[in-house]
Amino acid sequence: MPPRSTAENSRDLSGSSLAMSDYQAFCSYLEQACGIVLGDNKQYLVMSRLGRLMSEEGIDSLGDLLRRLQAPGGKPLHERVINAMTTNETFWFRDSFPFDILREEILEDLAQRRVRRPRIWSAACSTGQEPYSISMTVQEYLAAHPGRLNDVEITATDISPAVLAEAKRACYNEMAVSRGLSEERRMRFFERQENGCWQLRPEICRRVSFSMANLLQSYARLGRFDVIFCRNVLIYFSTEAKRDILARMARSLNPGGYLLLGSSESATQYSEAFEVIKARRGTLYRVKPDLQRRAAV
Repeated sequence: MPPRSTAENSRDLSGSSLAMSDYQAFCSYLEQACGIVLGDNKQYLVMSRLGRLMSEEGIDSLGDLLRRLQAPGGKPLHERVINAMTTNETFWFRDSFPFDILREEILEDLAQRRVRRPRIWSAACSTGQEPYSISMTVQEYLAAHPGRLNDVEITATDISPAVLAEAKRACYNEMAVSRGLSEERRMRFFERQENGCWQLRPEICRRVSFSMANLLQSYARLGRFDVIFCRNVLIYFSTEAKRDILARMARSLNPGGYLLLGSSESATQYSEAFEVIKARRGTLYRVKPDLQRRAAV
């Protein structure tokens, strides 16, 4: 019997008490796996993102999917599900403000404090636009202020192996490079390939390293940072998870380190470890200087 269509699965999910229990079980699975909190009445979202995967795998229902995920040898399927359910919406220099403030104030502050090689973490980096935008910003700062910093080390992490593999290639199609990237930056930092791909230049790629990481797990192996970008990520987590993530990020920052969140996110609502810094066009956070952060991150 062939798999039912996405529409049939969606109707079954919304109309059956058994299917609703499967949906709730899947929500619990997803939250434990990567921290995403779906809440009620998001069956349509699950099926829109998983319908194709389930059809390809010959999986007839959400209950069958859960059984496959929990069976021995389910790791490849788990990775596909996490990749499908993780929001990978991203573009270059998103909101512009964080990159402007990085170039105009944060890097200058680090230079004045003689942090010769600052470390920046791009958490939930998706297909690489954010960490590479950070690297371009650093390149522009170094060109304008030669000798102020030795360079900057950028660590980019994501939970999805698929998006990390794409990010490492650093080659983007025409549609991808048109989203948030000025023509001037495109011509300065990319090379057009014969296949139509736009390849980032080595001087931008070399300072970025990629690694798989789950924000619900330990960050200790990543080391400490002077700046953390964790933008438009916390909105998907529960209140308890937000508090835990922010507490561990505070401990991951060096004294005087900065945290940049999305425009709709707040650190002080869930953590007392940060002080608010008001800039001309937005808000950023700095770890409090008197905070004792001796616990493991």
